[in-house]
Amino acid sequence: MPPGGSDLGLIDWLLDSDPSIRWQVMRDLTGAPADEVAAERARIATEGWGARLLSLQDGDGRWAGAAWNRGWNSTMHVLSLLREFGLDPASPEARRALGRVRDRVTWRGCGPAECAGNAFFAGELEPCINGQVAAAGAYFRQDVHGIVERLLGEQLPDGGWNCDAPERSSRSSFNTTICVLEALLEHDRAGGATPEVAAAQLRGEAYLLDRGLFRRRATGEVIERDRKGGGVWTRFAFPTWWHYDVLRGLDYLRAARVRPDGRVAEAIGLVAGKRDADGRWPLEVRHPGVMPVELDEAVGRPSRWNTLRALRVLRWYGAGRS
Repeated sequence: MPPGGSDLGLIDWLLDSDPSIRWQVMRDLTGAPADEVAAERARIATEGWGARLLSLQDGDGRWAGAAWNRGWNSTMHVLSLLREFGLDPASPEARRALGRVRDRVTWRGCGPAECAGNAFFAGELEPCINGQVAAAGAYFRQDVHGIVERLLGEQLPDGGWNCDAPERSSRSSFNTTICVLEALLEHDRAGGATPEVAAAQLRGEAYLLDRGLFRRRATGEVIERDRKGGGVWTRFAFPTWWHYDVLRGLDYLRAARVRPDGRVAEAIGLVAGKRDADGRWPLEVRHPGVMPVELDEAVGRPSRWNTLRALRVLRWYGAGRS
């Protein structure tokens, strides 16, 4: 099936799922009327995975008793999932949950000692963590201007960001850069667009594009394995958490409405080549950690999340090249 083509069986399979997937399929793949898309999106707050995540919030505003942890079930990770799901920020459920986070959650016990008293949406020190906090915060219409200003000041000369800079590295990290770019995009969408933010986004996007999304700029060789986390960027996960991979990079460029050019062609070919005989994409990686809710996907099996994201990336590429 060509990108953007018709396959009713595949669409039916995608729609036979949670509201968090269904509404995005309707919006991005089937062209459903806006009121039907909005109605489906509204169900995230009261049904399925989204409702389960919301129900796990403690009275002190936290999930898993932490602003952030290494187990992927903390406040930051749940808010990141709810952003990926597309929970409507204006819904009463989202406003109630985010109000608790804003008013009650700090970084005490979860980050550098000097940040212990910071409110959650003030962030901490590492740009990869702050990028994820700011992406969720901006999406849910919280004030993350302080984090954004900090991130703008931390952009490296090569256009990206790195949690190890400046002490341990002068070069950017794909992992950190994608987290920050997603934050700047959400900040832009929430009305925080400025010339400074736009310029930083362009430099960050060029960092990815000039490397073909997975090659070293100096030598052109494929980066086969991430040095920090050991991840393979040509294998696709969901959720990605702080980890970069090629599909995540392409889906960011699509969402940011970057016009595709020859620099993404190889990455697009990689995505297209992973499609199975039924038109689906597998879940290739599940990053270690504790999922706050199970998404009914297993490594090696067809993944609705990866299939949705791959299809819309291919559609973006096809439309941009036509």
